Parts: sequence; structure tokens; C-alpha cells
Amino acid sequence: MSTACDFTLLSTCGTARRGQLTTAHGCIDTPAFMPVGTYGAVKGLSPDQLAATGTQILLANTYHLMLRPGADVVRQLGGLHRLMNWNRPILTDSGGYQVFSLAELRRLDDDGVEFRSHLDGTLVRLTPEAAISVQNQLGADIIMVLDECPPLPSERSRLAAAVQRTLAWARRSRQAHRRTDQALFGIVQGGLELDLRRSCLEQLRQIGFDGYALGGLSVGETPRELHSFLRAFAHELPAEQPRYLMGVGTPADLAHAVGAGLDLFDCVLPTRNGRKGYAFTSAGTVRLRNACHKLDDRPLDPTCDCYTCRGFERGYLRHLIMCGETLGGTLVSLHNVHYFQALMRQMREAIVNRTFEDWQRAFLAGPAAANTRDDE
Repeated sequence: MSTACDFTLLSTCGTARRGQLTTAHGCIDTPAFMPVGTYGAVKGLSPDQLAATGTQILLANTYHLMLRPGADVVRQLGGLHRLMNWNRPILTDSGGYQVFSLAELRRLDDDGVEFRSHLDGTLVRLTPEAAISVQNQLGADIIMVLDECPPLPSERSRLAAAVQRTLAWARRSRQAHRRTDQALFGIVQGGLELDLRRSCLEQLRQIGFDGYALGGLSVGETPRELHSFLRAFAHELPAEQPRYLMGVGTPADLAHAVGAGLDLFDCVLPTRNGRKGYAFTSAGTVRLRNACHKLDDRPLDPTCDCYTCRGFERGYLRHLIMCGETLGGTLVSLHNVHYFQALMRQMREAIVNRTFEDWQRAFLAGPAAANTRDDE
């Protein structure tokens, strides 16, 4: 393992954890939420706007940056931090999720994945070694091994095969990693099968990584199945290292996941929903396209102190969304990211005050837990 990150567990409440993760570009108070900057930018939001929400760390996508502008271009321009003007921590995924999301465009074998580029149809080969090489060039603080992410539900035989391929790729990723200033995380696969997950985790620990992630979730299982699985398994991840839940989720998902003992999270929901006019609020989801907001002079959330809620009414925001005005998506996205970061701060404080279980119970029983994905 490298010395590229240091995790300190500061406080617990039940299985919920409050910690601090130190990287080459600064410290992260955990539990922490990462907005997603797929192409090296969080859609519609500037670095200063993100920092003002309390965002500590961003996620960028290896597959998409590999296609454009290209890892070598990013390297020659000074690396991802300089390119994005974000002098704080960054995590890059490995491209493994595209094995799932672009299934109709790829061919999978034991050596790696061959993609038909969604941009121009050219063939792109992504192996564990290539995924690490690209991430070494991008220069993120935390990078991920290449893994296979099967959909749920899947036959047990398919889940078991994905575990074996993920482990083989993890060994190759570990061997290919060249930079001591980048932490490398392993990814635990196995669907909802606890024995497969435990076997995968045990073998990943033998390889040795700087942190461990739960992959292969939020890919078809129900929220009830997700939350039950997290309660049963998350606490088995190494206690002395950061625990990352990939691609999850709604505010209720985050409350369950933090309660289960996880530390890092990412999801596109705050900005994707924002661009569509869906706002996360303390009273539940506000859908600005609904006609009831046409003459509404209230802020999105009267309990929120973000820039959007301090200065703009729902009626105006609805007007911008209905017109397709870019500012509308920016303002709602800004509010949503602020909402998610405020939620994480509340959870960190509740853990320190040893009131997390009471906080979680009240939150999940309240209207804010009804905030959903835009397609639910």
C-alpha cells in the first residue's frame, strides 16, 4: 500500500463513523459526498460555487476523460487539479461502471473491456493496466481498480464470475500502479450475496489497498434490498481504512449508508435532477415544472441558506427551467449540492454528539426522506 492517504477515525455512534481522510490535496471530513464531474467539470457549476457549498472532494470519470481530451492531454496541461482549477481532493473512477452502463457498446473478456466509443464508434480497449495508466496521468488523489459491475438481479453464477474477474483485475491494477502520491482503492463485488462479498473482500485485503469500495449497487436492486444489504455487510469493511459506497444515492440512501458505517459517497442526482428542475428540500422533492409553482414567491426551501434560496423565488426558477435557460439548471443544481453537503454536515455533527441514531430515525420518518430520483 502507498502512503498517499491517511484515515483517522475520530468518533463513532453505533456503526456510524466520523473520520478524517488526508490526501495530497487536503483533508476530507467524513462522511463526505462527492459531486460528479464526469468530463472534469460538475455540470453548470464553477469551482468557487462548489467550494461555497462545502464540497471537499470531486469525482471525475476515467472512461470519458480517456476519450476526450485524452489522458496525455490532461497530463501535458498540468494534471486534473490544474485543468479543473480545483486545488482540493479528486477521486477518479476506473471506467468499470461503463462495463455496466454501456453494455450494448462493449465486449468483455478476462483481459479487459473493448468499447465501441459512444462518440464516433471507434474501438477502445480498456484493461486494468490501461485504466491505472490513465489515472496515473490524470493525477487524482484517489484512484480505483478496474472491476466488473454486473446488473441486479443476476444469476449467482454471473455474480461469482464477476467476483473472480474483479479480483484478477485488482491484482493487475495493484501491480500496474506507479505513483506513490495516489491512493488506490479496491472494489468489492458480489451482488447481494453476502458470502460472495465476504470472499471478495478477504482476497482484496490480501492484495492490500489504501481503501475499499462497495461497487455493483444501485444497479437494479430495490431501496429496501440496498439498505438491508448495507446493514448486513458494510461494517465488515476494514475499520482502519476509508469505506466508499459507489454511485449512491438519494438522501434516504445516504442516511442508511452512513448509519451502516460508510464514509464516502458519490452520485449524479443533485446536478442531473437540478438541470431538470427537480429540487431536494427539507419538505421533499420540489418539481418546478408543475404549474402550481408559476406564481410561487417562496424559495425552494425556507430552511436553506444557499445562494439560490437567498435570492430567487420558485416562480422565477420555474420560468427559467420552462424556457430552457441555463441559469435555471445552475441555480437548482447549486441548491441541490448545497442540500447534500448540509445533510452530510448534519450527520457528522450527530455522530460527534452521539445522537446519530435519533437523528437518523427522525430524518427517515420525515418529509425529506421522500426526496427521490427523478424517475421514481
